[in-house]
Amino acid sequence: MDSDGRVMTVEAERLFIGAGCNRIVNNVSWGACDLLSFGAQNAVAIFCPKTAQILTTLPGHKAYVNCTHWLPSSKFAFKAKNLERHYLLSGDADGAILLWELSLADKKWRNVLQLPEKHRKGVTCISAIVMSQTEVIFASSSSDGVVSLWEIIFPLSAGGECKLSCLDSIVAGRKPMVALSLVELPGNSGHLALAMGGLDNKIHIYSGERTGKFVHACELKGHTDWIRSLDFSLPLYENGETSILLASSSQDKGIRIWKMALHQSHADNRKEETSLASYIKGPIFVAGSFSYQISLESLLIGHEDWVYSVEWQPPQSSAIDGIECYQPQSMLSASMDKTMMIWQPEKTTGIWMNMVTVGELSHCALGFYGGHWSPSGNSILAHGYGGSFHLWKNVGTDFDDWKPQKVPSGHFAPVSDISWARDGYYLLSVSHDQTSRVFSAWSNESLSEDGAAWHEIARPQVHGHDINCVTIIRGKGNHRFVSGADEKVARVFESPLSFLKTLNHTTPQKSSFADDLPSSVQILGANMSALGLSQKPIYLHASTESKESHNNEGIDTLETIPEAVPTVFTEPPIEEQLSWHTLWPESHKLYGHGNELFSLCCDHEGKLLASSCKAQLASVAEIWLWQVGSWKAVGRLHSHSLTVTQLEFSHDNSFLLSVSRDRHFSIFAIKQTGQDEISHELIVRQEAHKRIIWACSWNPFGHEFATGSRDKTVKIWQLENGSSVKLLTSLPTFQSSVTALSWLGVKGQRSRGLLAVGMESGLVELWTLSNAVNDNGCIAATNTASLAVRFDPFICHVSSVNRLRWKNAEKSEDCTSVQLASCGADHCVRIFQVHV
Repeated sequence: MDSDGRVMTVEAERLFIGAGCNRIVNNVSWGACDLLSFGAQNAVAIFCPKTAQILTTLPGHKAYVNCTHWLPSSKFAFKAKNLERHYLLSGDADGAILLWELSLADKKWRNVLQLPEKHRKGVTCISAIVMSQTEVIFASSSSDGVVSLWEIIFPLSAGGECKLSCLDSIVAGRKPMVALSLVELPGNSGHLALAMGGLDNKIHIYSGERTGKFVHACELKGHTDWIRSLDFSLPLYENGETSILLASSSQDKGIRIWKMALHQSHADNRKEETSLASYIKGPIFVAGSFSYQISLESLLIGHEDWVYSVEWQPPQSSAIDGIECYQPQSMLSASMDKTMMIWQPEKTTGIWMNMVTVGELSHCALGFYGGHWSPSGNSILAHGYGGSFHLWKNVGTDFDDWKPQKVPSGHFAPVSDISWARDGYYLLSVSHDQTSRVFSAWSNESLSEDGAAWHEIARPQVHGHDINCVTIIRGKGNHRFVSGADEKVARVFESPLSFLKTLNHTTPQKSSFADDLPSSVQILGANMSALGLSQKPIYLHASTESKESHNNEGIDTLETIPEAVPTVFTEPPIEEQLSWHTLWPESHKLYGHGNELFSLCCDHEGKLLASSCKAQLASVAEIWLWQVGSWKAVGRLHSHSLTVTQLEFSHDNSFLLSVSRDRHFSIFAIKQTGQDEISHELIVRQEAHKRIIWACSWNPFGHEFATGSRDKTVKIWQLENGSSVKLLTSLPTFQSSVTALSWLGVKGQRSRGLLAVGMESGLVELWTLSNAVNDNGCIAATNTASLAVRFDPFICHVSSVNRLRWKNAEKSEDCTSVQLASCGADHCVRIFQVHV
């Protein structure tokens, strides 16, 4: 209720999602609808390559998402011209496979069904073949050694039911299969072929009818290590013959191309006696009334490490009623050697050659898990070891010219903490992937509807330990933050000149950073130390020498670790620039804690920092106070007996609230007594919940605060007379543990604002807190709480919410829209636009 007694209506929408890709083969799929799917922890994420934005995450899996596959994928885009609905399969580490439906008209997703028979272990690969606009046959493989074949009949009209039937189940043996590909055999035989490969180094070909059992047809030997990827081409028509190519890649670093053609008798084949293929006779198998011969067409050597994926360029439809399609003889491979290659046969000799190589020669890209074509064949995408995407587009007209493009980015491990810049222009996040990242709205973005799309603009810290907590220093002057990791040291970082100038390009209010560019900022950027545990400054006066050395093109080789080149970006940077050229220099280390750092917070004037670490003894569970600037330890606060899970200063900086695993909260009175002296006093210590207290938050306009616990409750308290605490109200019990809280204050007599509540289930709710009015029209002492909005699960996290932060916690009455940031164990950083 607001100050006029009206009920507050609240709406929330997704503004931004940042997430990295699960580091596993077969995780990414490019659909005929020109959207990409990938697994981000337990969620299936969908991103649009045109806008470089993640559109949504699909909740439903209870384990890591291992693989996704569009129906139809880019391979069958020529059959998907007028489809109103596209479908997506996703498989997880528990063996469950879900089917999703995307309605193109309203961009709405729904979970259609889960396959009734789960695999006993994780799904390793899904491959499908589109028979018609309403019929798809797909195969799934798993670590349990079973390959299942299914048929799905899609409904003709919206809202209809999908019919699912199991065609066959093949037991592959003790060595599981990790790569699959399906194809319709040439010759209109009505038969299908399934190629599977895995840990036994062989390719197994099975054939069967569309309706039933698949029988083992033959084996292809040649690879000397695990088969990692298989892909059938669509039919090739040459000299009146129809053939199909099968590409296979392996951990033996080689790629093989096999040709499957209708087998003719020896008499008919006399004129081809002299061709090379006739000498390399391969196995023959019979399917129905036809027999097929498979021969080795080519062996491609070019990669220097395991080749994780091969994929044929998608066919483009021809003019013959859309039935025939032209399959280009062009294949993409991606390898752990950090490169992708496009292979094509030479026009004169027919020998397969590497025509295009893209990738990274820097030491920061740690290899590619898979490569994919866009439906039109003019873009290629890789996903890498660092959870990152790498997209190249062919912008050449007369000749190939592949240029890197913008892609979404984010963490590839649980995101532990977030902090807004003091002016709200960017959001800083830290994660167990050992990086900190800065996300900002890029205002000159023409593609987005509101004129500003969010992107990752810097990666200030790349560390050797999992980072658990972070806080941005609120005071004036240069931007600084402090982070704490799985080590006993807190580290202080200062923004370099290159970042401050880049920030000017992201925001329309250019003048707002005039005070952030003092002549004292002499540091341009930072270099990584050899062990990756600290970051050394690069000074302004040394930049000319380093630039000269970087003009030498031979310097950036695999043998030499290049020096960082701090850059001012005028458009969102791509992965290679982020991971190396946007580091911030480390200015101080704060020693004192006895265990891994767990929680950090800064007061609202930027003068005092509080920190805590993991603890199982009262002596280790102390809270340390540090003076900002001199970075001296100015206090050690004793109260708790176990880990202090969150710390927060009241908005007038006179009190410090701490909550702990010991189920207590404590309030300390903090006073500045001299220039460098702080007095602190424990005024309240109270047991508040029955389980661990995970979260706390102060009301920005008063001395009320909220605590949230594993016992699924949120309690609102008031600090009275600076010495005692009274329980005002308890919110109704939640469905899940409460793991994050953030209070948005609203100026006004009756309204106490909005409390954001994040849960272990990933869901987020907003509660309106207001003072009750008694019969005489006077404000009663007790607060009332009512649910304002429960966020749609499709915009929420799918695992525990680790932190919630309002952009500006103090909100005036006339402000109708605010932003709420959240981070979670599902590897996601999310920003919601909340309309009040």
